[in-house]
Amino acid sequence: MPGYPTGDGAPPPVPGGASVVPAVPPVVPGSAIGIVANPMSGRDIRRLVARASVFPNAEKTNMALRLIAAAGALGVERVYMSTDEMGVAGGVLRAAGKRRARDGRWPELDFCALDRPSGDAEDTRELVRAMRGRGVAAVVLLGGDGTVRAAAAESADVPLLPLSTGTNNAFPEMWEATVAGSAAALLATGQVTPDEATYRAKALRVHCGSATEIALVDVCVCTVAHVGARALWEVGTLRELYCAFAEPHAIGLSSIAGLVAPTGRGDRDGVALRLAGDAAAPRRVLAPVAPGVLASVGVLDVVPLRAGEPMTSAVPRGTVAVDGERELEFGPNTPVTVTLTPHGPTVLDVRAALARAAERGLLVSGIQEPVTTFQEVR
Repeated sequence: MPGYPTGDGAPPPVPGGASVVPAVPPVVPGSAIGIVANPMSGRDIRRLVARASVFPNAEKTNMALRLIAAAGALGVERVYMSTDEMGVAGGVLRAAGKRRARDGRWPELDFCALDRPSGDAEDTRELVRAMRGRGVAAVVLLGGDGTVRAAAAESADVPLLPLSTGTNNAFPEMWEATVAGSAAALLATGQVTPDEATYRAKALRVHCGSATEIALVDVCVCTVAHVGARALWEVGTLRELYCAFAEPHAIGLSSIAGLVAPTGRGDRDGVALRLAGDAAAPRRVLAPVAPGVLASVGVLDVVPLRAGEPMTSAVPRGTVAVDGERELEFGPNTPVTVTLTPHGPTVLDVRAALARAAERGLLVSGIQEPVTTFQEVR
C-alpha cells in the first residue's frame, strides 16, 4: 500500500521522478564548522560617545547556542567553539551540560583554547588559524568590522560568516543565528557547494612607509596626529575616505559615500571621497557615522576607486583609520597609498545557500516532487 515499506524494508518507488527525503538529515562524517565570538565587540568608546547600547555577552552565548543547534539538526558532526575569559564560552559549556535527549541532536563540541590570550585582535587571528587547521568548512564570527578584519588575515580560502555584534557593523550582515547556522551547515555537509554559496569580497590595502594594513569596508585619512583611542567620531578631522563598497543603509563612515555614490559589494570598483572637514563644501551629507549620531559631513569631490590602481593621499600628516579604527600615524616622509583588490576573504552568502536549499527541497521531508523553476527572493 502507498506509504508502507515493501517486504525488503526499502521504501516503495515514487512515481514521476519524486524522491523520499528523510525527516532527520544523517550526520556527515568529517563535517565541521567553527564559531569565534569576540567578547569585546560592541564595547569601544563610540558606545559611550553615542550613548548606544552595549551588545551583551549573554546574547553572544545565546547566538552560539542557536548556531550549534542548527548545525546539529542538519547533520554537522563537530563544532569548534572559541574560548574567552568573559563568559561567552562558559555559557555554552553550561548549556551543553544541561541538554536532554529530547532537545534534539547536537554536534560534538570542542573548545579551542588559547595558550596566552592577549585580549586583542591577535586572539581572533589565532583562533581562526586553529580552526582552519582542524578542517572547518566555515567560521562564523560574532563581532563587528574589526573582528572580521582580524579573521580575514588568517582565513585563507575558508569562508567567513560574520554576524553583527559590534559597534561598526558595515561588513557583517544581520542574520538570525539559527538561519546563519543552517547556511553554514548546508555548506559543511556538502549539500551546497562553495561555488553556489560563497563569494570573494573586495578589500583595501593600505601602505604607509613600511607598514601595511587591510580594510574590508573603508579607509579614512584624518588630521588627528595620534592613534589614541583608535575609534573615530570627530567628523571635522576627516579628509579622505576610500570605500570597497558603500551602502546607503550602513552605519559608520562608509555611509557617507553610500548616500552620495552607492557602491555594491559585488561591483568591480569602489569609491573615493575628498572631505571638507569644517571648510565650505559644495554639498553636505547627513550620515549615520556612529550609532545614534547623524553628522553633517562636507564632500568636495567623489571619484571611482579602480581595482588595482593605487591612490596616494594628499594629506601631509595625520592618522589612517581602517574600518573605523585609527591604526597608522604618518607624516611627509611616509606617504599613504590605498589600493582596491578583488582578493579579499571568502564569505558565506546565507541568502544564496538557503535559496539553493529551497530550490532542491533539501529541508523538506516526505515525498518531494522535483522543482522545475525557482526564483531567488531578494
